[in-house]
Amino acid sequence: MPPVSVANFVDQVRSGTALASFPTDTVPALAARPDQGDRIYAAKARPADKPLILMGASWDDLHSYIQGDDAAVTTWQTMADRYWPGALTLVLPASEQVPVAMNPLQTGTVGIRVPAHPLARHLLAQTGPLATTSVNRSGQPALEDMTAIATQFPELLTLSAAAIADLQATLGEFSMQASGVPSTVIAWRESEWAVLRQGSVQVEKIEDSGA
Repeated sequence: MPPVSVANFVDQVRSGTALASFPTDTVPALAARPDQGDRIYAAKARPADKPLILMGASWDDLHSYIQGDDAAVTTWQTMADRYWPGALTLVLPASEQVPVAMNPLQTGTVGIRVPAHPLARHLLAQTGPLATTSVNRSGQPALEDMTAIATQFPELLTLSAAAIADLQATLGEFSMQASGVPSTVIAWRESEWAVLRQGSVQVEKIEDSGA
């Protein structure tokens, strides 16, 4: 699919007519509207027991997708405020707003994250939260640059070079090359955090924070 303008990108993603890819602070995202998550599973041949991550531009954009009592939500937001934008995914109890297409086995949880990448947040602020995962066939390494993504996944919607240049002029310089290090994933279980995957955010720092 030919690269497009920002307006075209946002329109197609919001309408659910296209799967898309954009850079983040970890690895590039394969993204779709949350209720279109089944298309991500098909594109990647992804097993149903691996839920997608809901990525948004801010905590405010994501909090309606989770549910808990006031004390728990305050604890979760404190963690988000400390590490977001950043490479930390929080796995929390899901609200009814989370589509089945994001988590086919309906485990009752959802992973949420705000990436530390200005381009990603700029797009997410306009599309709304998106179901995301890495760009790769299931079981293969994540693709780390947009050229490789366009070659192996030509059906994905991406931004044109002109659109990226315009955004760099507006948002400031940003890298199109991902770090290649996945996010750290922690889950809220029995009123405490459990580490599911160690990534670029060090678990020791989370524990030392008193969270």
